[in-house]
Amino acid sequence: MPEVMVLPELTAQPIPGTDPGLAAALSAAHLPVEDLADPGRSFFAFSDASGAICGYGGYELPGDHALIRSLVVPETGRGQGVGSAMLAALLDKVAAAGAREAWLFTKHAAPFFGHRGFRARARYEVPPPVLATKQASSVCPITAVVMSRPLTA
Repeated sequence: MPEVMVLPELTAQPIPGTDPGLAAALSAAHLPVEDLADPGRSFFAFSDASGAICGYGGYELPGDHALIRSLVVPETGRGQGVGSAMLAALLDKVAAAGAREAWLFTKHAAPFFGHRGFRARARYEVPPPVLATKQASSVCPITAVVMSRPLTA
C-alpha cells in the first residue's frame, strides 16, 4: 500500500530576486544565482505556521509555458513534504496564470521531480520560448536534466 504523505500548510510570500535569504539558500544548495534580479521572474519565500521560512521557489512564464526555478529547501528541512507543498503551490500559480506545461532544468533533483509527475525530455523537445530563457541558454549547464509535465488549471 502506498505511503500517504500529508503536506504541510505553507504561506507563499512574494519576494524580489534580490532577497538575501533567497540567494543564500540557493548558494548553500549549489544552485545558480546569476540571474535572480533579471525581470520576468517571480520568487516566493515559503513559511510554516510559526512564520519560519522553510524554503524558496520561483518561476518564469515564457509564452504559454512555465519554467520552475530556484526550488530549494534547506537540507535540515528535507523529507518532510515541504518541497512537495512548495512545488504544488508554484504549479497552481503558473496554471492559474495560463501556462499549459511546466518545464525545469536540474542537476541533482530529477528523482524528486520525477515522483511528482515530471518526465525527462530531450533538449530538442523544449519549446523555443523556454529554450530562449537565460536559465536554459546560459545559466544551467548542458548536462542538466530537462523535465516537464502538463498542467491543468
